[in-house]
Amino acid sequence: MSHFSQIKTQIRNLSSLQAALTDLGIDWKSGPQEVRGYRGQTQTAELTIEQDNGYDIGFRWNGTEYELVADLQFWRQNWSVDRFLSHVTQRYAYHTVLSETAQRGFQISEEQKNADGSIRLVLQRWSA
Repeated sequence: MSHFSQIKTQIRNLSSLQAALTDLGIDWKSGPQEVRGYRGQTQTAELTIEQDNGYDIGFRWNGTEYELVADLQFWRQNWSVDRFLSHVTQRYAYHTVLSETAQRGFQISEEQKNADGSIRLVLQRWSA
C-alpha cells in the first residue's frame, strides 16, 4: 500500500516552478529523480525537494500538470502543505506572467508588494 499522496496543481511550466522554488529559498533538484517515501517506497518526479528526515517532496508531470507527490505523514517544511502550495503558486504565477509578457514585448515598469501579500505589476510595451 502506497503512502504517497498526489496533489493536483495548476502548474504546467517547469522553469517557472523552478524559479518559484528558488525565490522561496527552497533547494530543489532537477529530475527525473526518485522521491523517497515510507519504507523505501519511491516515485519518480521531474523535480525533487529533499527533506532532512530522509523523505522527499516531488513534482511529477501527470500529462496535464505538475502534481505534488509526497508522503504527507513525513512533511517537514516551514509551512503546512496548503500554505506551501499557496506560496509556490503565487511565485509560479509571477514568473509565468513575466515570461509570457516578455515574449510579447512587455517589460515591468512598476512592481509593488502589498500588505496582504499580493503583488501589483505594471507592464509597458514600446511599439515602433
